[in-house]
Amino acid sequence: MTLTILPLTLLTISPLIAADDWPHWRGPAEDGLSRETEWDSEGKTAWTKQVGLGYSAVSVSGGKLLTAGFDTEAEEDVVWCLDATSGEEAWSFRYPAKIWNKFHSGGTLSTPVFDEDVVYFQNREGMLFCLDATSGDLKWKKNLHDEFGLEHPTWGFSASPLIHEDRVIVNMGRVFAFERKTGEPIWVSKQDLGHAYSTPVHCTLAGKDCLAVLGGDGLFLLSHDGQTVIAQYPWETKYDVNAATPVPVGDDQILISSGYGHGGTLLKLTDKGLEPVWETKTLRNQMATSMLIDGHIFGIDESQLRCFDLAGTEKWRMRGIGKGAIAGTPDRLLLLTADGELVVAKANGEQYEELSRQELFSDGVCWTVPVLANGRIYCRNSKGSLVCNDHRPQN
Repeated sequence: MTLTILPLTLLTISPLIAADDWPHWRGPAEDGLSRETEWDSEGKTAWTKQVGLGYSAVSVSGGKLLTAGFDTEAEEDVVWCLDATSGEEAWSFRYPAKIWNKFHSGGTLSTPVFDEDVVYFQNREGMLFCLDATSGDLKWKKNLHDEFGLEHPTWGFSASPLIHEDRVIVNMGRVFAFERKTGEPIWVSKQDLGHAYSTPVHCTLAGKDCLAVLGGDGLFLLSHDGQTVIAQYPWETKYDVNAATPVPVGDDQILISSGYGHGGTLLKLTDKGLEPVWETKTLRNQMATSMLIDGHIFGIDESQLRCFDLAGTEKWRMRGIGKGAIAGTPDRLLLLTADGELVVAKANGEQYEELSRQELFSDGVCWTVPVLANGRIYCRNSKGSLVCNDHRPQN
């Protein structure tokens, strides 16, 4: 590992609140963090629901929950809207789909997102849907694969929609921006960025407002009209799989990480472009995006949980996580292990401190990020078992 010492940059945390919605991928601030503080580390299962095969996470807003799964009997994808408290169905939207079980059990990949009175969902075959958030009725759809002659990635398009200002942005190798309400196209990127598994993130680096997109060919910083590549950094992996979301760090740095033996790097945007601050082979985020909390990076390295400071120094490691998933709050980590256990630990940069552990699943693959919203933690496995765990204070 090559190290360059840099000033410690701390995560700026917004005011802490007792409860919060989680309306889209990576949460309200697009950083994988819930700002909730009044919740118990120990929880109990409130309800379960079968939502179909896949890995789609949940989005929660206004008492409603979104997720998606593949119905094997009907051979349809299903976008579900459930009551977040009871799990009862509010509506569902179905369309014919293929299972796409290439070296895994198949099913849905992307996460549907709330945008006030509408819902967006992009699928693994190159479709973008806009649905009415109250009824689930189709408002508009785009077949981007056919319209633009896009190449299907090996495991299907996996990114989720990004809502920014007046537009919804989708990454399907080419990056697209549409007017949020009408679906009218605003722009499409000039070049294809490679196999699309990673969700774009909006960030400001070195004073430049941009979209950070990790494609199969590497990291691209795009201007907000999609026409200019502000900077790019080659980052090629086996099978062109760059799936974790880029993580902005401070004013001018950004973290990317990939699995298949590749590793992670912290990059700094300078006048010369993106330059590595440090790189390591021991932060291999195959799917689960690392968390930045209070000046430390917590990430799943293939099958171990590791903690680094922002100088790239490993502080500790924990075995037994497997290729699971991770989220967090300003003081705690939420982990869903490969064995189906929900683990809550302190976000402690000095040592691993476990607070609770509960088995939720005994089978299936657990790659989907756990979501904390309004005192409840939502987890699912690849077989479509969705579990709501109640962590609201009992006193």
